[in-house]
Amino acid sequence: MQPYAIIICLLCYFAALMAVSYYTGAKDNNEGFFLANRRSPWYLIAFGMIGSSMSGVTFISVPGWVKETGFSYFQVALGYIIGYWVIAWVLLPVYYRLQLTSIYTYLDMRFGKKGYKTGAVFFLISRILGASFRLYVAVDVLQLCIFNQLHLPFIFSAMVLICLIWLYTRRGGMKTIVWTDALQTLFLLAALAGSIILISHALPNNFPDSVKSVIQGQYSRVFNWDVNSKYYFFKQFLSGIFIAIAMTGLDQDMMQKNLTCKTLSESQKNIISFSIVQAVVVLFFLILGVLLYNFAEYKHIPLPAKSDDLYPILATGGYLGATVAFLFIMGLTAASFASSDSALTALTTSFCMDILNFAHRKREQQVKLRKWVHLNMAVVLALVIILYNLINNPVIINAVFTVAGYTYGPLLGLYGFGLLTKIKANDSWVPYICIASPLLCFIADLKSETWMHGYHFGFELLILNAFITFTGLLMSAFTESRKVSS
Repeated sequence: MQPYAIIICLLCYFAALMAVSYYTGAKDNNEGFFLANRRSPWYLIAFGMIGSSMSGVTFISVPGWVKETGFSYFQVALGYIIGYWVIAWVLLPVYYRLQLTSIYTYLDMRFGKKGYKTGAVFFLISRILGASFRLYVAVDVLQLCIFNQLHLPFIFSAMVLICLIWLYTRRGGMKTIVWTDALQTLFLLAALAGSIILISHALPNNFPDSVKSVIQGQYSRVFNWDVNSKYYFFKQFLSGIFIAIAMTGLDQDMMQKNLTCKTLSESQKNIISFSIVQAVVVLFFLILGVLLYNFAEYKHIPLPAKSDDLYPILATGGYLGATVAFLFIMGLTAASFASSDSALTALTTSFCMDILNFAHRKREQQVKLRKWVHLNMAVVLALVIILYNLINNPVIINAVFTVAGYTYGPLLGLYGFGLLTKIKANDSWVPYICIASPLLCFIADLKSETWMHGYHFGFELLILNAFITFTGLLMSAFTESRKVSS
């Protein structure tokens, strides 16, 4: 598919997003930007959250994982379902009862100013690094498929895409994103379904045989019962529970959408329905991975060194035709932008509310301040994406992305301590505890094979991270009580 044809399709795509933005952002106010006036239909949010939870990294990586891990990632997806139910019945009632705009305001009520600011800063760091990485993947693929052929530099590509996201979110914020995420999820699912159908037709088997090859093939294993493996069932399942709680329930980006529902009951219906649909979508991404590997074997196509490159190479390398190439580009763009536009709005919300004490400023200053923060957050995301490209070292970049994941452990520990106990922790200790916990987890991950007789940490490192934070808070409370008693 020619670069100019792809560009025309992308321009039409963004024109649709801008039309939605124009319609939803007609009344430019803070209530609409932050919480969509709490009038969003729950089913629309549930549908849109599929796209925002499936980043460009997921779109590329999950099919590629199939060769090494089979369907074991589905064990994590099953854990997600339980985690989302915990969010629905434990966290959402707290957020709605306190009428929160930024969910980290809860930490101010429970711990104090230092705990509050620490939680907000950890979110800002993790979301800036994570959102930039996810968007970097999309920019990198578009650069390879389109902009290199037009002799345009990576910096130009990154700035243009960030500018487009900023343009359609700058007025309506969440009011716009609720609708654009639903539209982008539609593109994502159409790309997934279209790719599966077209690749199935490209294989020599008929449809029943293709289904049989997925179910009985060498890549179809789901459950892993090797205790020392990273993919052991209970590691994956329990990790899925806590990943969902931490990276959705304690993430301003994902929760801000849910807080736009009219009532708590509607928000709960949104989360429960989303939890089921997301697991099904993950299953179909794994099925796509099996078909991609089967196609590569059938056509004797050498497998790339990196599994993440399989889908992009087959889709855009002329092996599957122009239609699959188009679907891949549109699906990748939809997945990347659905996660990035809401991240930009959530970063703006958290920085305004949690760092700049937005609520205490005069009303006429608030809109100007919000727009200034929103623009600067877009610039920060663009700069980090460009930095990733300058580093151009997958090991370093993956390490930075891993660091972003580590920061959710302290948040999980803070909220767990706050909700499960009534103990008063020492607020001045909180920043040090939250910094020490990820560092200790990093050391444990490096040394686990030596110290624990071959044991490899997987996603369950998040649980250890939260446990260390919880224990540190408990120790701070004990020392505080001893000071009071003495």
